Amino acid sequence: MPERLTASFPFILLVCLAALTFWLDSVVQPPARAPDASSRHDPDLIVDNLSALNTNAAGMGVYTLSASRMQHYPDDDTTLLTRPRFVSFREHQAPVTITAQDALLSSKGEDVYFRNDVKLTRAADANRGEMVMRTSYLHVIPDKHVATTDRPVTISDEATVVNAVGLELNNETRVLKLLSKVRGTYDPSKAPGRNARK
Repeated sequence: MPERLTASFPFILLVCLAALTFWLDSVVQPPARAPDASSRHDPDLIVDNLSALNTNAAGMGVYTLSASRMQHYPDDDTTLLTRPRFVSFREHQAPVTITAQDALLSSKGEDVYFRNDVKLTRAADANRGEMVMRTSYLHVIPDKHVATTDRPVTISDEATVVNAVGLELNNETRVLKLLSKVRGTYDPSKAPGRNARK
């Protein structure tokens, strides 16, 4: 019996050493890390009833942005707005207002992507009546006063209804470019000043 024990002692010692090695390895390993939050698309900031104003060097308002809710996502540094309202101001020109169901702001706010039931309204002024444009998507670059879309659009004022696919609008120059499939109707009886001449 002692001979068997002596013969198996090296094997037992080897098993004990192996077990001790596994135990030591598990002790010195750092604890398992939780999943990195930056790899998940979870908001780190939520603001209700947001209202912001951007001004120029003279302190004059350039545009305002409001929303019923704002959610910021740290993984891609984007911001999601619920029911946004964007108003662009130009000196001596009627303001332009954009509303939508939601909008996505790029990392530094250089780009705003309005989505779902987008409505752009140019207020009436002394020379022109109100103009309304509707589409499902609109890319706005606020600092350049530019808005574009490649989706179907409908533009209407007092006397005109125009349908097209794709649009480029420069709010600084007031140039509106329709890109394709343009169709329109004009009713001269509804033109501004028509009733005044009767």
